[in-house]
Amino acid sequence: MTLPRIRVAGYVLRQRGTPELLVFGHVGMAAAGTQVPAGGVLPGESLAAAVLREVAEETGLDGATVRQPLTVEDKPHPDTQQPRRTTYFHLQAPATAPDAWTHRVRGGGGDAGLVFACRFQPLPLTHPLADDQDAWLGHIDPRYATRRS
Repeated sequence: MTLPRIRVAGYVLRQRGTPELLVFGHVGMAAAGTQVPAGGVLPGESLAAAVLREVAEETGLDGATVRQPLTVEDKPHPDTQQPRRTTYFHLQAPATAPDAWTHRVRGGGGDAGLVFACRFQPLPLTHPLADDQDAWLGHIDPRYATRRS
């Protein structure tokens, strides 16, 4: 039996009149879809520290704070079918965070060097995120559940 890869994902919300979710897309790779920051947990790293690291590495956003863990999802990787266990977190972004920016991914993971177009998207989302990453937004507030077409 293969043990699941331990991962985290972050719903980073900013409040400016209406709640907005931090999302990003891969510049030049539209097929990757729109996503939230997510990735693996390093040995000895707490889940909360991992989600803050992933947010900073993938988006460059500093100053986010962890509000609470939301749920744990056991779901295989969509391409490799390898087992994954992802803990989703609700985080708060500073109100002064920019509306949109590009960021070159730092760190040593597989995304290192890629350029992501980051932005805050009003909730509820009108289109699903890649790999159903939006499935747990309703755990923060039922009004945030993604409208599915």
